[in-house]
Amino acid sequence: MEAQFIERYHSHQPSEHQCSSSLVKHIKAPVDIVWSLVRRFDQPQKYKPFISRCTVKGDLTIGSVREVNVKSGLPATTSTERLELLDDEEHILGIRIVGGDHRLKNYSSVITVHPETLDGRPGTLVIESFVVDVPEGNTKEETCYFVKALINCNLKSLADVSERMAMQGGVLPVSVNWSSSNQIEI
Repeated sequence: MEAQFIERYHSHQPSEHQCSSSLVKHIKAPVDIVWSLVRRFDQPQKYKPFISRCTVKGDLTIGSVREVNVKSGLPATTSTERLELLDDEEHILGIRIVGGDHRLKNYSSVITVHPETLDGRPGTLVIESFVVDVPEGNTKEETCYFVKALINCNLKSLADVSERMAMQGGVLPVSVNWSSSNQIEI
């Protein structure tokens, strides 16, 4: 099944100066709980440990832009990201990095969430793929290793948060506070 999902949703066409990969995580929590976290373009810090703050410009539709503050310890402090795809039926989220003080140029990712059975219980298969330019002075291997390490950390955190929520019996509620400047404050 994984190969079919990767072929269907995660087929990036990297150019010669780009790298691309797909990562898989099996989570022992129902798909609705996992998707309730993943789909929150406005609240990535709910499960992404390197994000300290996020503000969204727009109304959470395709084309909305979020400004993300990155915690210290990474070679960046900010990232500007655009929502490219949000499909609540198929459970697909796509983003593109459009700015920030980092070296991830032309970065695009797709994350899909699929129901599965794990140990006889409802579980979730999560696949995240990306394509990104290889920065000058780095190799494809170094760039892919770095990005895969970040995504693996995010996927582990997603699993931890989702599984904890499943044990507590709930999905993430949608709560948004609009400020006067039409930005979402998280």
